Amino acid sequence: MATVEMEVLQLGPHSNGMSLSPWEFDAAEFEPGWRYELVNGVLIVNPPPSLEERDPNEELGRWLRNYQESHPQGDSLDFTVSEQTVHIGPHRRRVDRGIWAGLGRLPQKCETPTITVEFVSEGGRSRRRDYQIKRDEHRSAGVREYWIVDRFARLLTVYRFTRGKITTKAITEQQTYTTPLLPGFELPLASLLALTDRWSG
Repeated sequence: MATVEMEVLQLGPHSNGMSLSPWEFDAAEFEPGWRYELVNGVLIVNPPPSLEERDPNEELGRWLRNYQESHPQGDSLDFTVSEQTVHIGPHRRRVDRGIWAGLGRLPQKCETPTITVEFVSEGGRSRRRDYQIKRDEHRSAGVREYWIVDRFARLLTVYRFTRGKITTKAITEQQTYTTPLLPGFELPLASLLALTDRWSG
C-alpha cells in the first residue's frame, strides 16, 4: 500500500492570519527573521524584537551561562536559550527567553521551561498580552516563574506559580532579583535597563 507524503508548509510573513492546526505548525518550515506564533488556530507573524529588547536579552543569557559555569550552585541551571517556542495546549507562543532549572539534565525538545522571560515591546496591546494573556497561558503550561522586563515602567515583574496560586513581586531599578530556582544567581535590573537605554536615544 502506497504511503502519502504530506507537503511541508513553507511559512513566512505572507502567511500571517492563516488557519493552522498545531500539527501543521510544528511540522512547518519558517522563513527566518520573523517571529511565529499559533493562537486559537491562527498564525501570527511578527517582526523580530528590537535592539532595545535583544541587547539586554543577550546579556541576561550571558549572566545565566556564567552562573552555570562559575557559581558553586550553577548546576541548578540546566539550559537557557532565546527565542523559544512554548507549547501551551493548542497554542504555540514565542518567548524572549526560556530557562530550564532543577531537571538535572537537558530539557526535551518541547518541554516547558521552568522560567519564561519577556521584554516588553512598545504599545498598549503588547503590554496587555505580556502582563495578562501570557501570564495566564504560562501558568497553565506549568511554568514556575514568569519574568517581565519592562523598560517603560523601569520594573521587573515576577509572577510565581505555586500550587494553583499566583504571587507577584515587583523589582525596581535599584534592586537585584534572586530566585530559589537558581540559588546564588543575581539579576541587577539597572544593568539590563542601561542596555535598553543606549538604543533609545
